[in-house]
Amino acid sequence: MPRKTGSFETESGKELMCPIRYLHSLVGGKWKMPILCMLASGNPTRYSQIKRKLGDVTNMMLSQSLKELEISGVVHRKQYNEVPPRVEYTLTEKGQSLLAAIVPLAQWGAENLETEKACGAYCEQCQTI
Repeated sequence: MPRKTGSFETESGKELMCPIRYLHSLVGGKWKMPILCMLASGNPTRYSQIKRKLGDVTNMMLSQSLKELEISGVVHRKQYNEVPPRVEYTLTEKGQSLLAAIVPLAQWGAENLETEKACGAYCEQCQTI
């Protein structure tokens, strides 16, 4: 039987949940936290807007990251039955609560950033720090 996300098995075979592993399963990787910051404004955001702001993300990686965030209940995907198709992303209540943990990390990053070049994502939440 597959293990739950964020869990690990002890020597005795008992499955335990680890809060750090769980958090990492939600926001780990190169693109998930910048995506969450972009959605922090609360405004519905289209796929093309996210891709444009992130810059060098591939379509495959962006689609995968958004799908994982949606499956974990952090991001809501709304598809409109239009031609051409329109899809918008927003944070769920769970995603909004996750921002409370991300903002202090972004503040730490801003205080300890040693290079002069910013990430280029220009997320609203990070700009307020």
